Amino acid sequence: MDTISEFLQPFKGVVSAAAGIATIAQFFSGAFVCNDIRKAGSAEKFPFLPFIGGTVFGVLGLQYGVLLRDETMIPVNLIGLALSVVYVCFFYFYTPGPLKQRVWGQMGIAGAFSTAAVAYAQWEDEDLVETRFGLILTVLMVYMISAPFFDLGTIIRNKSVEGLPFPIILSGTVVSFLWLLHGFIINNTMLVLQNVFFFVLSAIQLSLFAIYPSTPPAKKSDAAKKAQ
Repeated sequence: MDTISEFLQPFKGVVSAAAGIATIAQFFSGAFVCNDIRKAGSAEKFPFLPFIGGTVFGVLGLQYGVLLRDETMIPVNLIGLALSVVYVCFFYFYTPGPLKQRVWGQMGIAGAFSTAAVAYAQWEDEDLVETRFGLILTVLMVYMISAPFFDLGTIIRNKSVEGLPFPIILSGTVVSFLWLLHGFIINNTMLVLQNVFFFVLSAIQLSLFAIYPSTPPAKKSDAAKKAQ
């Protein structure tokens, strides 16, 4: 790892800037999903996890950046947190009345988890907190990125990736690769391990779009019949 770090040191400024810019661009990918929700007129068939998870990750990512004293992570996560809050409000606005209570429940769980994690970071021993908080962040991201695999059976059965947020998955693949390079540059093993895992998971999800269409064959058939 030290050898890779030394090799990448001359590119530190470029990689850090690219990682920051790409991450901010990734945060804006949520706007495409919001636009799809607006077109549908309801958020009922859209997953809430990417939005509420993005908010939690923004809080924890900001705290982790403070722990690492990383000048790239802190402003990036501030912007991400602000945008995620906007997306959550948008999602809630388009959520049908009967389902709003469930959204409130998920927001409550996310808020409690974020508060507990930040409080832990303040309480834990300085020599241990960086690694242990990094593990918390890793577990959270693994859950978020793995979430679409919970519906893998449905995707295979329907032969469609309908409902999967392509902009978020594509940008996540690019961003995780750039942060992997950044982790090598600052010689942070935890950051490297996190993003190796994230990159592989994101790349696998991205491959589903090359295998299956975005519209189920049944819907295409119905649309063709109506057109006739």
